[in-house]
Amino acid sequence: MNIIFILIGISLTVALTFLGTFLWAVRSGQYDDDYTPSVRMLFEDESPTGPTP
Repeated sequence: MNIIFILIGISLTVALTFLGTFLWAVRSGQYDDDYTPSVRMLFEDESPTGPTP
């Protein structure tokens, strides 16, 4: 029965470690998109009103 409490403690420690690492990565800008703004100018914008005369 004691092994259950040990495994729960270890799993909570690992889960909190992963959560902390994920939050650190999000706050430090690891998931910021640096690629799309640089290539956005290469694509043509579609005109919502249609062709101009």
